[in-house]
Amino acid sequence: MTTSADHDHAVAGGRAGAAVAPRTHVATDVALVATFAAFIAVCALLPAIHVAAMAVPITLQTFGVMLAGVVLGARRGVLAVLLYLAVGLAGLPVFAEGTGGLAVVGKPSFGYLLAFPVAAAIAGALVSLGRRVRAGRLPLVVFGAAMAGSLLATHPLGIAVMGWRLDMTPAQAIATGATFLPGDVVKNVLVAVVASAVFRAFPDMLYRRR
Repeated sequence: MTTSADHDHAVAGGRAGAAVAPRTHVATDVALVATFAAFIAVCALLPAIHVAAMAVPITLQTFGVMLAGVVLGARRGVLAVLLYLAVGLAGLPVFAEGTGGLAVVGKPSFGYLLAFPVAAAIAGALVSLGRRVRAGRLPLVVFGAAMAGSLLATHPLGIAVMGWRLDMTPAQAIATGATFLPGDVVKNVLVAVVASAVFRAFPDMLYRRR
């Protein structure tokens, strides 16, 4: 026979469980955001490739940014990128070639940094919309989402600021920025491969995005 005391205990236990779950989700989100922010920093600090007459080096930053958006989803992906940018602008040397601080605002590459949160949001949102596709098509969806982020945000903003800072004509800026496109295609293929492997190992990362 269930007593009123047993009932009260059960209700209290249910409330405690409901309170613990949100806290657990928040802790997980914070850990994931911090981890991906650190991963983007590592990608930025790997040796950069310098192309003759290019003021902006080629790095793996965009790989880290797109992977964060795709794997974490739009909201958490943007938070990871914003955390990375905040740490770098605060002075820690986490940007390309070990730079950091507000001095990067005046560089030709600053437009690419500005574009990163938008690119992560686009990629994450598109993957979330296409997450019900067949498993075999998921890498294509991820690749398409990452390319959309690159083409709709990273390249337009990056090229615009680079052309402005270097006093280029629109044609010159577009031609210079196009140099990055083949590398972005390769990096986004890697994003699709890595993210698909993550989603196979941890399906909740795809189907329960917050």
